[in-house]
Amino acid sequence: MDPVVFRVLGAVAAEREGVAVALKGPRHRAVLARLILARRRVVPVDRLVADLWEEPPPNAVGALRTFVGDLRRALEPERAPRAPARLLVTEGPGYALRAAPGCVDARRFEDAVADAAALPPEPALERLGAALALWRGPAYADFAGQDWCRGERARLTELRLHAVERRAETLLALGRPAEAVPDLDAHTAHHPWREHAWRLLALALYRTGRQADALAVLRRARTSLADALGLDPGPELRRLEADILAQDPRLEGPAEPPAAARLWARAAEAYDRTVAAGARARLESTVGLLRNLAVTGGGGLAESREHRLAAVTAAEETGDAELTARVIGAFDVPALWTRADDPQAASRIVAAAERTLAALPPDESYEATRCRLLATVAVEMRGTRSPRGPAAAREAERTARRLDDPALLAFALNGVFMQSCTRAGLAPVRDATGAELVALATRHGLVTYQVLGHLIRMQARAALADFAAADAHAAAADRLSRRHELPLVAVFTTGYAALRAAATGTPAPAERAYRSLYAALADCGMPGLTAGLVPLTRLSLTLRPGRRPSETDVDLAEDWGPYRPWVRPLALLRAGRTEEAHAALRALPEPPADLTYEALCCLAAAAALHLDDPALRTTLATRLTPATDELAGAATGLLTFGPTSTWTEALLT
Repeated sequence: MDPVVFRVLGAVAAEREGVAVALKGPRHRAVLARLILARRRVVPVDRLVADLWEEPPPNAVGALRTFVGDLRRALEPERAPRAPARLLVTEGPGYALRAAPGCVDARRFEDAVADAAALPPEPALERLGAALALWRGPAYADFAGQDWCRGERARLTELRLHAVERRAETLLALGRPAEAVPDLDAHTAHHPWREHAWRLLALALYRTGRQADALAVLRRARTSLADALGLDPGPELRRLEADILAQDPRLEGPAEPPAAARLWARAAEAYDRTVAAGARARLESTVGLLRNLAVTGGGGLAESREHRLAAVTAAEETGDAELTARVIGAFDVPALWTRADDPQAASRIVAAAERTLAALPPDESYEATRCRLLATVAVEMRGTRSPRGPAAAREAERTARRLDDPALLAFALNGVFMQSCTRAGLAPVRDATGAELVALATRHGLVTYQVLGHLIRMQARAALADFAAADAHAAAADRLSRRHELPLVAVFTTGYAALRAAATGTPAPAERAYRSLYAALADCGMPGLTAGLVPLTRLSLTLRPGRRPSETDVDLAEDWGPYRPWVRPLALLRAGRTEEAHAALRALPEPPADLTYEALCCLAAAAALHLDDPALRTTLATRLTPATDELAGAATGLLTFGPTSTWTEALLT
C-alpha cells in the first residue's frame, strides 16, 4: 500500500493514493498538524495538551489518547489489532509522527527551493515552479490563530515569498521578462512591503519595452511603502528609478555578479539547506556566513539583515534555548550608526533575545552566553529611550570584564557606545569607549572592532573640535579598511572629510566634499544612516542662530526621512504660518537617543529663535548646555551646525 501523504500548505490533510483520509474532527487534525510540525521528533503529552486547549478539561489526557487512537486507525487501516503502530508512534513521554520527509508537502517544498539554488537557470525554474505548485493556501490554514504554529507559518510563508522572487529572478536571467510580470504584479499587490519584488517588477517591465509602466510601478511602490509602513523607498529602488530615466545600458541584461553577490549566493544556499534540513550546526554556520556578508556593505548588508532574522526564528523553533542564544549572539557585527536600519527587525531580535535570556538555565556556565544576548539587546535597542538598552549594556560590560574575554568585551563595549547618546555632551564618554576599543582590539587582533574604535574616536574628537586627532583616527580606519577589505568604512571617513571642510573652510569645498559623500551613500545598504541625510547635510551648511533658512533649504517635498518633524516648524515659519509652526514645535518630543541629538536640538532651536516662547527656548538651551564646548551635530561625524555655545547664547538672550 502506498504511504500516506500529508499536506499542510493549505488546510491540513492526509491522502493515500490520491484519496483523502478521513481525519474526523478539528482536534484530530490539530494533533496531526502539531506532530507534523515537530518533524519526526517526539512531542510530550503535556505539550500537546497545552497546545490543544487554552484551559484543558479534567479528562484532557484521556481525550488526547482517543484522538491518537482514531488517527492511527485512519492512517494505518491495515494494521492488525494490538500490533505496534509504525507511523504515529508512542515514544517516551509522548507521540511522534514518523512520516518520511518526502511524504510531507512542506518538506518537499523546502527541498525543491534548496535544490533550485544549486541548479542552472532552466532546471532551477522548473524546480521552483513545482515547489510553488504545492501551495493550496496559507500554511496550516486551519490553525492560523494558534501560537504553536505561528512561527512555522511565518517561516514557510517567508520561504514561499522568497521562492516567488527567486523564480522571477530566474526568468529575468533567462531573458524571459514578460513571463515574470503577471506573478510579480500579484505578488507586490499582496505583499507591498517587499521592495525587492517591486524592483523585479519594474525591471521586468522595462526589459519588455514598457518604460512608462516601469516608472509607474516605482511610483506605486513609493506610495505603498509610505501607506503600509511609513517608509520611503530604499536605495535599490531609488537607484533603479534613476537608471530607468537615464536608460542605463546595464538594465538590458544581468551583469557579472560582484564578490558580495557571490558571497550572498553561498549564504542563501546555506540558509535554504538549514531551513530544509533543520540542521542545528548549519544554523550556526549560516549566521557566521551572514556576519561575514554584512561587512561587505550594499546588498550584502541588506540581505544579511533579512536572513539573520529568519535564522533566529528557525533556531527558536527548535526549542533549544542554548542553540538560539548562540545563533543570536553570533551576529556580533560592529555597529557605528546609532539608528537601526530596520527597526521592526531589530525589535524582533530583541524580543527573541529576551525570551532566550529567560529560558536559559541560571547556571554560571551560561554567563558568556547571557553576556552576548545582553550585548545584542543593547546594540539592537540603539536610538530608543527605553531604560532596558542602557541596563543591558551595563550588565553585559560587567560580565565581560569579569570573564576577562576580549572578544566578548569588545561586543559589550559596542553596546555601551550605542547607549551613550541619551543626552547632549557625551562625546568625551564615547571617546573613552573608542579608546578602550582601539587598545583592546589592537592587542587581541580584533580588526573590525579596532576599526570601530577609530571611527568612534573620529566622531568624538570632531564633536570636540579636535580635528588633528580626528584626522589621525580617520586615516587609521581607512588604512585598516583597505588592508582588510571593509568597504563601509569609507562612507564614514568620507562623511567626516565633508564635516571637516564645512567646519573649517568655505561652503564651496564643503559642497564638493558632500557630493563625494552622497555618491558613497548610494550603495551602502544602511537606510538608518541614509534616510534624510542628504537634505540635512545641505541645511547644515547654511543654518545658524538667527539666520532664517531659505525656501530651498527646508523644502518638505524632499526626503527628510526621520528628520521631517524637526524640519517642519522651519518650513512653516518660512511660509509665514507662525501659529502652526509654534504648535508643531511644541509637539516635538525630545530627540531620539542617537548621534543626531544635538543636531535635532539645533533645528528646534532655529525655529524657537523666531518665536516668542521663553519657556521653550529655555528647555532647548537646557538640553544643549552640556555640549557647550562642542560643535553642534558634529557627534555624527557627518555634519555640524556650528559651535553649540552660539545656539545656547542665542536661546537665552
